[in-house]
Amino acid sequence: MKKVYANAAEALDGLLHDDMFIAAGGFGLCGIPELLLEAIKDAGTKNLTFASNNAGVDDFGIGILLQTKQVKKMISSYVGENAEFMRQYLSGELELEFNPQGTLAERMRAGGAGIPGFYTKTGVGTVIAEGKEHKDFNGETYIMEEGIFADLAIVKAWKADDTGNLVFRKTARNFNVPAATCGKICVAEVEEIVPRGSLDPDTIHLPGIYVNRIVQGSHEKRIEQRTTRKKEDA
Repeated sequence: MKKVYANAAEALDGLLHDDMFIAAGGFGLCGIPELLLEAIKDAGTKNLTFASNNAGVDDFGIGILLQTKQVKKMISSYVGENAEFMRQYLSGELELEFNPQGTLAERMRAGGAGIPGFYTKTGVGTVIAEGKEHKDFNGETYIMEEGIFADLAIVKAWKADDTGNLVFRKTARNFNVPAATCGKICVAEVEEIVPRGSLDPDTIHLPGIYVNRIVQGSHEKRIEQRTTRKKEDA
């Protein structure tokens, strides 16, 4: 089965449709599938629901799809760096489902494992628990969260072979692994495709069985918040 595609548009060809549910890897601007997001923007696919830790910034990451009004709902943990996100949410143009970060990661992982729901103490007694099933275990109250089952998963990796085995670069691993597993189809963009058999099996973070399509490309290394120390006086 061919998994390597020439560019992001080809890798997404035949997969996109309006009203679809997409799980996206990345944390802030680290490890985000920027090439695939740009291709979704160019395709004009609309009324999208995204499960992603955050929505990037106004002109990068999922933020570019907010600018074009292609996103109808975000399932996220943190939205503080995106002014357009805030504007659309406060004006009622964008639906938002807040999740604690660990809960969001576990919802993705659970979906990838075929688990429809699980109980967690996180969020008990807060607005997160409103409308959710509560159950006591050993005298402690838990709430039920549902696994995420996405139509499509888009992720960013460091290295891949042509069978789809993926290696992520340090903190860029973040949400990419659970996001990749919870999609019916997974498309990965990578910095480098290496010969089959050259990856040490012990270093592979995601087996190729989860990955349907791969595209290689160059990526922009952005810093979300640059903080530098003032130079001390001589």
